[in-house]
Amino acid sequence: LVALAQERQGPAPVRFVWAACGSQGRREQTGVSDQDNCLILDDDYDAEAHGGYFRDLAKYVSDGLDAAGYFYCPGDMMATADRWRQPLSVWRGYFRKWIGKPTDEAQMLASVMFDLRAIAGDAALLDSLQAETLAAARRNSIFRAHMVRNSLKHQPPLGLFRGLALIRSGDNKDRIDMKHAGVVPIVDLGRLYALSAGLTQVNTRERLEAAREAGVISASGARDLLDAYDLIADMRLEHQAKLIREGRKPDNFMAPEGLSDLERNHLKDAFGVIKTMQSAAANSLSSAG
Repeated sequence: LVALAQERQGPAPVRFVWAACGSQGRREQTGVSDQDNCLILDDDYDAEAHGGYFRDLAKYVSDGLDAAGYFYCPGDMMATADRWRQPLSVWRGYFRKWIGKPTDEAQMLASVMFDLRAIAGDAALLDSLQAETLAAARRNSIFRAHMVRNSLKHQPPLGLFRGLALIRSGDNKDRIDMKHAGVVPIVDLGRLYALSAGLTQVNTRERLEAAREAGVISASGARDLLDAYDLIADMRLEHQAKLIREGRKPDNFMAPEGLSDLERNHLKDAFGVIKTMQSAAANSLSSAG
């Protein structure tokens, strides 16, 4: 899409990189994923002279992604928004502010933007930004402590005696949120390990494997988390595929009543792994570095 836009508009007036973030940046999209993206522009960018070119490019690519099934981000975290289409120096300022003053919004934005992956253009722009921000995050124990605390907001749905704690009311009563109660906690742990060790990997599986090699997580802990991630992610995708086959809109809310006893026990084991590893992260990662 970026190449097609440039065929229509001509070559870019300054260097740029189109980057995906969130699940698209991690290469972990599902049937309900939206698009999250941004443009990092060279500091030679002049808003008056070059603004129209990149505004049009962002609209063309974003519209194309939506037509292909990656719908517009409800939070407007896309390159079509002026805030997310800025020169490298502005992006550096964003990350310095998020790391230096980790408010709730800053932590949310950092969680998304630490998952940036270059898609098209000059990846060196992103590489330099990533190197600087990872180093700053490693140096700032207060920021990491906030990120650990923020990640613990997503708890696996385990009740007393390891029973599954289901949603109690509303449209999704008696279901499990497989995204926020299952996938997201592991994604958050992978990001925390990456920040703690200065790892450049973005994909969750690659982060966990790299963290194991770096000694940030034990071999058994990494193996258990990877197995838990695969099981939960596969169940989530199977649930979404089933809804699509039935002509229904895919979602993240699965009713465990349809699982066999074996599947249910495996799912509880996976949630138990998350709970154990979250406790370990709370004790170690907030002050590591």
